[in-house]
Amino acid sequence: MENQVILITGGAGGIGLSCAYGLKEYKIVITDYTSEMVTKTVDQLKADGVDAVGIDCYITNQKSIARLVEFTKTQGSLKAVIHSAGVSGSVNNPRLVFDVNLLATYHLVQAFKPLLKKGSIMILLSSMMGHTVPANEAYDPALRNPQQPNAFSTIEAFIDNSADMMYNFAKRGVLLLTKDFAMELGKNGVRIVSVSPGVIMTPMAEKALTEHPEIMEQTLKMTPMARYGQSEDIAKAVRFLVSDDAGFITGTDILIDGGVLTQMMK
Repeated sequence: MENQVILITGGAGGIGLSCAYGLKEYKIVITDYTSEMVTKTVDQLKADGVDAVGIDCYITNQKSIARLVEFTKTQGSLKAVIHSAGVSGSVNNPRLVFDVNLLATYHLVQAFKPLLKKGSIMILLSSMMGHTVPANEAYDPALRNPQQPNAFSTIEAFIDNSADMMYNFAKRGVLLLTKDFAMELGKNGVRIVSVSPGVIMTPMAEKALTEHPEIMEQTLKMTPMARYGQSEDIAKAVRFLVSDDAGFITGTDILIDGGVLTQMMK
């Protein structure tokens, strides 16, 4: 749609790239952490008829986020921010998982609030694993305020130095931020929704399938829909959420996991 812009973080592959194709009638702004990835993706999208531009952004750097904001401003009216950038626990670095998946999300929402106008939306990618962390007043305030100096150390006490566990906690934090920002953004007619994918066959999941076949097979057996998810499953839901048909949906999470969480949490 002319002059309506969709910004997609982590847009160089996986779910982010599928969202770009699913919203190809808009102008797409792709960002990822290297200029090489961004250039390659933008060229690919353009070759497929998508009006796309891009800029690299390392989302844990607030100056880099500010640069992304200024770039996005020049592209047109912002319809949606789809924040799919993130890292898994496989990085084996709890601090990096916290900084990328939660702290950067907080800063990104804050930075883009002024650009979001009535009828626009911010979509934050969480995870079904965020739903496995119970509410607890010992750590929820830190998840809600990851910018506070003691936030990481507060959460660190509950994760036994596990990056995988920090991933789960950080994704719970994304769920909480979605709820917390709903009223503030809603005053300007802006919506915010989180989307929680289950096992989606991105390169990260394909690697897990190779490295942990028994766990992946057991997860598949527990999935009522009897298949792994595809990036397009998420992109189709995101497309609906961006549309005005979803205009009364905000401050909530959309779980897209084939039903596996219903079995995991029994």
